[in-house]
Amino acid sequence: MNEMSKCPVLHGSVTTPAAGTKTNDWWPNQLNLDILRQHDTRSNPVGDLDYKEAVKSLDVTALKGDLKKVMKDSQDWWPADYGHYGPFFIRMTWHAAGTYRTGDGRGGGGTGAQRFAPLNSWPDNGNLDKARRLLWPIKMKYGNKLSWADLLIMAGNVAIEDMGGPNLGTALGREDIWHPEKDIYWGAEDEWLGDQRYGSSRQDLENPLAAVQMGLIYVNPEGPNANPDPLLSAQDIRETFGRMAMNDVETFALVAGGHTFGKAHGNGPATAVGAEPENGPIEAQGFGWASSHGMGKGVDAITSGIEGPWTTNPIQWDMGYLELLYNYEWELTKSPAGAHIWHPVDLDEAHMTPEVDGNGKVTPMMTTADMALKMDPAYRAIGDDFMKDPEGFGQAFAEAWFKLLHRDMGPKSTYIAGDFPAEDYIWQDPIPAGRSLSADEVSGIKGAIKASGLSIQDMVETAWASAATFRASDKRGGANGARIRLAPQKDWAINKPDQLSRVLAVYETIAAEHNASVADVIVIGGAAGIEQASGADVAVTTGRGDASEEHTDAESFAHLEPRADGFRNYVESEFAVSPEEMMLDKAQLMDLTPAEMTALVGGMRSLGISATGEGVWNDAPKLDNSWFRTLLDMGVAWTEAGFNSYQGSDRMTGEAVRKATRIDLVFGSNSELRAIAEVYAQDDNGGKFVTDFIAAWNKVMNSDRFDLA
Repeated sequence: MNEMSKCPVLHGSVTTPAAGTKTNDWWPNQLNLDILRQHDTRSNPVGDLDYKEAVKSLDVTALKGDLKKVMKDSQDWWPADYGHYGPFFIRMTWHAAGTYRTGDGRGGGGTGAQRFAPLNSWPDNGNLDKARRLLWPIKMKYGNKLSWADLLIMAGNVAIEDMGGPNLGTALGREDIWHPEKDIYWGAEDEWLGDQRYGSSRQDLENPLAAVQMGLIYVNPEGPNANPDPLLSAQDIRETFGRMAMNDVETFALVAGGHTFGKAHGNGPATAVGAEPENGPIEAQGFGWASSHGMGKGVDAITSGIEGPWTTNPIQWDMGYLELLYNYEWELTKSPAGAHIWHPVDLDEAHMTPEVDGNGKVTPMMTTADMALKMDPAYRAIGDDFMKDPEGFGQAFAEAWFKLLHRDMGPKSTYIAGDFPAEDYIWQDPIPAGRSLSADEVSGIKGAIKASGLSIQDMVETAWASAATFRASDKRGGANGARIRLAPQKDWAINKPDQLSRVLAVYETIAAEHNASVADVIVIGGAAGIEQASGADVAVTTGRGDASEEHTDAESFAHLEPRADGFRNYVESEFAVSPEEMMLDKAQLMDLTPAEMTALVGGMRSLGISATGEGVWNDAPKLDNSWFRTLLDMGVAWTEAGFNSYQGSDRMTGEAVRKATRIDLVFGSNSELRAIAEVYAQDDNGGKFVTDFIAAWNKVMNSDRFDLA
């Protein structure tokens, strides 16, 4: 036996997929809790660096000046088209931010995830590895004061500014992640550009996905599955951009404004392009898509396979894109790489575009997605208005672009530094400032709530329903603002509208009597209920404000409606994934650990919270560890009684003694969750459970209080 074979490390896991049979190979249906450990601190090389504090000292003016120097500093290893990297950086920024989706708030540019797989190797991100390497000297210079996430966003904004385009600035404060977010669901396809994500129509796109094909940011520019039909492409554009929080005007402005700059690359056969970064050899040092066509760069570059500029002046903001698109007729042709593109008929010599290296001129082109803006009636009407109002077009682009880059940051309280505008936008979920209450005021409100006749379940369930809308993915939802009073949240079935209306009527009266926000009273009510059920003191942080209807985007907030909430034992219907998997997804969106999730579920059941009534095994609400002890009782045998319903019977007598859901029983069946449940069920850990539950509860209640950080 040689030395390599004696080594206990699975060396194959480093260089080949043959790393031995893994646990999930033996048991593929095993519940995988890795999503709750997505950002392990052991991967973080900057340790306890407080980035939000560090970025405050960043010299933004100097940074922008350095970025503008880089824009025109072409390098031989990857020369800039037209002598300016601006369009390249705009594409990088767009593709960093453009992965955002409203379905679960995941994606976006808020973490610098474009540095890691799968995003760094998506077909749609071809050659953006070079854009990030061009920025390395900037990152090296500014160090801990500038995250990659902020730099990737700032670069595109400075590029627009440097080319004369309209720009509203950049908010800074995005913290980097340090390893891939492997548990984000990007689609079930097992090949690039697969599209097994549709139901009966192109509008029946699988939730929470937004892009039309695996490995794309938005739509296929050649048309649906490379079908060059502009009207069908318009359907894809509207559906996909809508799932990325953009309406028709914003969508049009983004596409037209973005395509005012730069060109697409496909001046050679697609077969000449090598492996993506994650599949490259070690000597490539993370570079991918090496091309053997000609020089492999500059005029010979191959990226999307589409070839040509969109405008006559690709590094200057102007109306050239719309003027070309609308003033010419266009004919379908193909690029040198074989991709569908459109060329203008009878092009005037004055509208030819310089070649990227300055040698000669070329014909501008449009993609099928561009032609959709000309052929679709609704988009055409928007374009006609913009043609008459160039200033309005510029403003619409600037606002849509700012939204694209900042949508996943949540409210303005997450904006730490930068040159962003003071204006509030409805998509930032603005909330008026609240008033912090004294300890005596909180105590008085708790007393009023306890004397109001509301039940423990009323108090706890209302507080949870308000706070548990929070999504750490895009910082939306949460108790601050008390939007549970407003449409659409007040009418969600999971929130029991009749019960909610009754509870809120009591809270609104108490809030008025104590000069407090309803948002704070809701949270104080939850604490009061827990105190009644446990005898423990529950601290409350106050200072929340109450949002108004005019500052609430009801259509956008509809995406936050829980279709399942394992903490409340609620599943709207049978889904493609199990109720326990949906519970994990929600727990991850709430930034909970496995132990916090376990404590919260056990505590909620002991407090009588269960939409089905199953899983509640005590006679009266009491916050203690009895739920775990009952769950682990070996005197009960379980049998399936229907979808997400199980009957527990006495092993000796066969008598039916209790009911449960899959969400309840997974804490006994899954070995990792059972290990945590056993800790909380121990005789000596009853007090620990109450303490841990209250800590996890307060974490949820305060999850959207970015002002407390």
